Amino acid sequence: MFELTGRHIFIAGGSRGLGAATARLAGKLGARVSLTYNANRNAAEKLVQEIRAAGGTAQDYAAQIEEDTSIAAAVDQAVKDLGPLAGMVVSSGIFEHRKIEELDTEFWERTMSINLRGTMLAVKAAARHMRQAGKGGSIVIYTSTAGQSGGGGGASAYSVSKAGQIVFARCMAHELGPDGIRVNSLAPAWTETEMAAPHLERLGRENVSKQFALRRIGQADDVAKATCYLLSDASGFVTGTCHSVDGGMAMRG
Repeated sequence: MFELTGRHIFIAGGSRGLGAATARLAGKLGARVSLTYNANRNAAEKLVQEIRAAGGTAQDYAAQIEEDTSIAAAVDQAVKDLGPLAGMVVSSGIFEHRKIEELDTEFWERTMSINLRGTMLAVKAAARHMRQAGKGGSIVIYTSTAGQSGGGGGASAYSVSKAGQIVFARCMAHELGPDGIRVNSLAPAWTETEMAAPHLERLGRENVSKQFALRRIGQADDVAKATCYLLSDASGFVTGTCHSVDGGMAMRG
């Protein structure tokens, strides 16, 4: 498995879903884990205690990723508490659908604010600390296969925000590369998380499973393992990429 011992990994949106799975795995691999939560403080504190009970180091912070001062303050405090930043994972996001007839500017801007503006602000905060430390780093942004394919009906706002994340990651790979900071994105397909659960129920898990070459829905640990690869030195010459973690869904034609 990949080595993260002693590295400070900050996970924006780490209290549940993909972020929580990555926090657990990073902790097992020896990382010092900081994570943010928005509303569910209990979930964040429970996860932190779980990582500590397993012998790891972890701390949680309240933050709203789409607010400049909020996410920046959380990163600043985490660096004070756990040391220089080696990795940032951007996991915060929302997944809401509306067909074109139902779209309004408030809905559209909410999706772009949390998914895209929030990504920019989190990366900005991380890049500042990584550049100051002068030791490089790795940034991983969770996008979606919807950002590659356009998603299904009603997914326009979500898909556009996710496509924006992919391009933003590539821009940052160019900009931050000279400082030894790698930036990549991960594009999961349907994955069993709290956020996806209502949609999987609506579509039917068996129907969704048939879309995968591997005939199963993705699990949060599938994404966590790919993330820890990108955070580790095993991917030291990998930057500006978008890795699909989709069980072969893209091949369905």
